[in-house]
Amino acid sequence: VQLQASGGGLVQPGGSLRLSCAASSRTFSRRYMGWSRQGPGQERTFVAAIASSGAYTYYADSVKGRFTISSDNAKSTVYLQMNSLRPEDTAVYYCASSNGVLSAVRQPRMYNYWGQGTLVTVSS
Repeated sequence: VQLQASGGGLVQPGGSLRLSCAASSRTFSRRYMGWSRQGPGQERTFVAAIASSGAYTYYADSVKGRFTISSDNAKSTVYLQMNSLRPEDTAVYYCASSNGVLSAVRQPRMYNYWGQGTLVTVSS
């Protein structure tokens, strides 16, 4: 199992970042790939997920319309395009994979393989 997240950094409010998560082919082929985040002193919360087919995506209400999750099967990589970033988006972002069920796709506990996090800081 291998998940390698990258792309975090410091960005001003209203700016954009794209996170990448490179996975081993075996990990990438699992039912769902997702992103969660954990802010300072907060619990880890769901951000977005994509089905292995790439045809279905799922978002937390707080990021819907601003973030887009996508995947590149040839590269076994999942992306998170983040636009219109806000200070409250500041967090460590983690990518993860799961063979769980659709009803639990927005629950971080469903994901049992995790990469290391990448820090996103939104500040002026």
